[in-house]
Amino acid sequence: MAPDPTIAQVTMTLAAFAATGATPRPSGETLEQQTKRIITGINAQLSDPSLATQGAWKLVWLALSDANANMAYIAQSTDGSKFAVVARGTDADPTDILEDLDVGTVVPFPESGSPKPIAVSKGAKDAFTRVVNARSIASPSPNATLAQALSVALKAAPSSPQPTVYLTGHSLGGCIATMLAPYLQAQTWPKQPKFAVITYAAPTAGVQSFVDYFNSVPWVIDERQNNAYDLVPHAWADLDTTAGWYPSPGPQATDEVKLLIGTISKRTKGNVYVQPGTLRPMNTGYTSLAKNLVNKTTQDFLGQVAFQHANSTYLDLVGAPPVPSPPVVTDVTPTFGAAGATVTINGNGFSQDSMVDFGHFACTERPTIDPSGLKITAKVPNGTGVVHVRVTNTLGTSPAVAMAQFAYGGPAPVVVSAVSPTSGKVGTPVTIGGSGFANGATVHFKDKASGSVKFISTNQITATAPDQIDVHQTVNITVTVGKATSPTSPADEFTYTGR
Repeated sequence: MAPDPTIAQVTMTLAAFAATGATPRPSGETLEQQTKRIITGINAQLSDPSLATQGAWKLVWLALSDANANMAYIAQSTDGSKFAVVARGTDADPTDILEDLDVGTVVPFPESGSPKPIAVSKGAKDAFTRVVNARSIASPSPNATLAQALSVALKAAPSSPQPTVYLTGHSLGGCIATMLAPYLQAQTWPKQPKFAVITYAAPTAGVQSFVDYFNSVPWVIDERQNNAYDLVPHAWADLDTTAGWYPSPGPQATDEVKLLIGTISKRTKGNVYVQPGTLRPMNTGYTSLAKNLVNKTTQDFLGQVAFQHANSTYLDLVGAPPVPSPPVVTDVTPTFGAAGATVTINGNGFSQDSMVDFGHFACTERPTIDPSGLKITAKVPNGTGVVHVRVTNTLGTSPAVAMAQFAYGGPAPVVVSAVSPTSGKVGTPVTIGGSGFANGATVHFKDKASGSVKFISTNQITATAPDQIDVHQTVNITVTVGKATSPTSPADEFTYTGR
């Protein structure tokens, strides 16, 4: 990155910080506990000189809305001349964002300051209302709303140059930012700032009346930075176009995906939504993609959707360094046992303040974190059933992964984590890696059982690809031990290339 980062690099980095600690610990956390953890994590990132923000920003205010539905924060440059109002929005995967946002109803948006009536979706208005009414419950700026905190910060800012307030956010956070912008622009401030709006991957907030007013406001910058192959920004103006994705090498939408997109599109109930601002498309040549998610399967398509929408992808597209990631758990050993047993948790990003949860049960004894940050040793807490083992620190919580499940009392969860080769003809011997395998296991390629299965170890099994009616399709390989069958994922896919 150049010594002087671009505005896009800085604002996208600030937008990515909003994902810090986005979910409470699986074992539970009060809103105040989570808020303080997020503040600690964002402060650490704002002070990091290796990021696009170059350690030249400080946190002014941060608040979570009730039930952790939305989060927003204000940061100020250390020279006092620039402010960023950053919205996180709902923490969810892309399809959940689209399904949860209420776009079947439009409502007035008088908070915009428009002299004429304008309308936005009820879902966007609800999120906006939660953000502007949220009050910080921890320092800095305790018990203040966003507007109150920004007013105090602007009053203390240098008189020259005229301060600039950047409204930004990724995904639904970007949608909320487009509503916060006219709301804040319409306020009276102790020092009148200039306002700039730069959003990333934002779905639409309103209909034509909202866009007409938004576009009439004299923003110093007004940009929608969108990955051309990100599905979310196409909501709700032209979501149906995404059913024709992706170009070569894929993945192409399956019938199930097309049905899902069509169903979600109908949630508008005839309301015609329009995107505001100036579009700045990126990745128009589809050169940035998850190369392991290109098969014509629903799982690969939705996985590619998540990749194209991710903060990390947008940071790469604007040329900004990646922000520090939450912990990642890759696997646990052993995968079954009783409370009080010792388990080794492998992964990366483990810090000395890491906390471990087995499902909704927190480890009562402090775990031992290896100085390498790659291994944790923990005592299994009381619990029941099959649970995901997850690690939380100030940056967030590790995703739930199949290879990091623990079964109280056993048997071990059955998981397929890799297949080799990933393609071949009928009769091809395939080596299957994973966990929980046992002698006598059966292997299915889609719904066809393999006639030749060889058990090697609890982590490896081989099977030959059985015949299929369609020998030019991609199928999931599943392993069954007793009554337990491995869940499907892109990691277990095998593509037939003929007979």
